[in-house]
Amino acid sequence: MKIKFFAVGGTIDKVYFDALSKYEVGESNINDILKNARVNFRYDISSLLKKDSLEMTDKDRLIIRQAVQDDPDDKIIITHGTDTMIKTAKVLDTIKNKTIVLTGAMEPAKFKSSDAIFNLGSAVAAVQTLPNGVYLAISGRIFTPNNVRKNRALKLFEEKE
Repeated sequence: MKIKFFAVGGTIDKVYFDALSKYEVGESNINDILKNARVNFRYDISSLLKKDSLEMTDKDRLIIRQAVQDDPDDKIIITHGTDTMIKTAKVLDTIKNKTIVLTGAMEPAKFKSSDAIFNLGSAVAAVQTLPNGVYLAISGRIFTPNNVRKNRALKLFEEKE
């Protein structure tokens, strides 16, 4: 089994950029997380974008969609900023014959209190067990693009009512 990871940016990959404590999207943390977890599967990581999801455009989403569509692997995980993750998931929703899971974090992966490692682990489990389709693995749950919303006040994702 092989899982393809696409890093497109977001808080999960943010790092301190300067002495003023400004954050910028840095290199993907996926490889470090997987190595530390001692995973027992093959994987490949591609960095497509390094953007805060609030800065993503429709063109960026089409770049992500094309990369996922063209990739020969059928198990795909995308690390993405949480602010527009749902919008990107909806763009990917028409891709057939692949299981695609988006995940991210409310705090940078480098922070001890970050949800990044838990969310990435949830995405790995989800991509191996779910049928083909597009999902979000975040806040300890699995969602589809049409049954989820981000609750900014509580800093979590929840089912739409």
